[in-house]
Amino acid sequence: MSKERETLEVDVLFVGGGPGGMAGALHLANEAKKRPELGEVQIAVLEKAPEVGLHCLSGAIMDPRAIQELLPDWKDQGCPIEHAVEGDEVCYLTQTKKFGLPFLPSELKNEGNYIVSIEKLVKWLGGKVEAAGVNVFTGFPGASLLYDGDKVIGVRTGDKGVDKNGEPKANFEPGIDVLAKVVVLGEGSRGSLTKQLVAKLKLDEGRNPQIHATGVKEVWRVRKGICDKGWVVHTMGFPLDSKKFGGSFVYSMKEDLLSVGFVVGLDYDDPYTDPHRLFQEFKRHPWMQSLLEGGELVNYGAKTIAEGGYWAMPKLYGDGFMLIGESAGMLNSKRLKGIHLAMKAGMLAAETAIEALQKKDFTSATLASYDRRFGDSWAHDELWRVRNFRQGFEGGFWSGMFHTGLQTVTFGRGLHRRYHNEPGHARMRRLAEMNGDGERKPQTGGFDGKTTFDKLTDVFHSGTKHEENQPVHLQVADTNLCSTKCAEEYGNPCQFFCPASVYEIETDGEGKKKLKINASNCVHCKTCDIMDPYQVITWVTPEGGGGPVYRGM
Repeated sequence: MSKERETLEVDVLFVGGGPGGMAGALHLANEAKKRPELGEVQIAVLEKAPEVGLHCLSGAIMDPRAIQELLPDWKDQGCPIEHAVEGDEVCYLTQTKKFGLPFLPSELKNEGNYIVSIEKLVKWLGGKVEAAGVNVFTGFPGASLLYDGDKVIGVRTGDKGVDKNGEPKANFEPGIDVLAKVVVLGEGSRGSLTKQLVAKLKLDEGRNPQIHATGVKEVWRVRKGICDKGWVVHTMGFPLDSKKFGGSFVYSMKEDLLSVGFVVGLDYDDPYTDPHRLFQEFKRHPWMQSLLEGGELVNYGAKTIAEGGYWAMPKLYGDGFMLIGESAGMLNSKRLKGIHLAMKAGMLAAETAIEALQKKDFTSATLASYDRRFGDSWAHDELWRVRNFRQGFEGGFWSGMFHTGLQTVTFGRGLHRRYHNEPGHARMRRLAEMNGDGERKPQTGGFDGKTTFDKLTDVFHSGTKHEENQPVHLQVADTNLCSTKCAEEYGNPCQFFCPASVYEIETDGEGKKKLKINASNCVHCKTCDIMDPYQVITWVTPEGGGGPVYRGM
């Protein structure tokens, strides 16, 4: 690996080409043009996907507040919309029945919002960003942050052309050092660079541990007439028991497409909990069968969701950097929305970067104004109103509903000023604790191949591709733990919480268990990095361009 590493210098670097990064880059480019005294401001976006938007996954319902501020004529400019929301429904499911709630919680009223494909939305924004003169580098994952002491000065992108043993291949190309006066991290949930930075600088000191969920989604082409209007349904209940947080969504899209998904909180106690299987169980409900029968699975995907809210947000800035979107925990789990919050945060970061460029000061003293801008914004106010929502479900569904009601009438406070919570993985119980003898058996099989599918079939529909001969990007610190302690205590839960069959426990001729990692299946959801009970799995970026292909998702 002797090739010389190239260096690229920019003024502001956005890491992650999601809605927050794209909105921030576009806003910064537009604002910089209003200030000729700054000269030509060099802006770049790093995106690990081969094309803008292909690694973006969401339900998705978009609150238009942020995009209206960014581009007041966004509709006239052709922003891709599936449907304006025309009808809302919230239901409770039993195993065979569906009961509509007698009233709709205000946070789940979607009048004035829009059903979108986040891939199409981000791709459209990416075109605007490039037209504004911003350099968008696709297929370039951020592998590590560059520091001068504790000051962030840039990002090193991942090497290309390295084999599974770490040796250079004939096509080896070292990653590029992208140096920047300001780095804005918008990597989404459990961003790998953000995780490194938070740990190094203790940005989460005094905060609640972040709570995550895993969302599993399929897009279906269904019979004509089902998706004609902007139809939004959310459910709770079946197939979850009262100890688990989560529920489903069903959104209508254009061209007879239906967006169907299921979200499971990653703070469950049963190590055999399998979000993908629960999603398949949900689709067996008679109501879902009536929608999907005669339909065709088109796309599949999974991602984690940062649900901890206001109290779990890390410090948002420091010397040379700012955090936006889900990298900063900016998601309203009560409304099930984060696109507008990510976009607003990106815009606030852009305004702060302009101020820093004017002052020629990129230290935390200047970038602290990002925190002040956020504190004065509607995004802060929205997250503050639901500050204790997700933590209220620590005791299960029914106590969570009690706390939700109480928080609603006390403007987000509830019984306590601040609700606390444990890290999700710490709530997982050992098998022996679940039933006293450790003889529990996980569910297997039972998929009909028509409306319910095994993980490998779904992964095929995600379009996931990786270069096979490259280092495994799922780094397990101690694989011996997997075949001994984890197998005995938890039954290797990685086999169940991963929605892509990445982790497999094999038994050799002598009966010894061994972990097999099918890294090429990985859909980049980061569930393993979050939910491993021993916290020995680290997700790092694979070779650029690898991963899912979430077209139209």
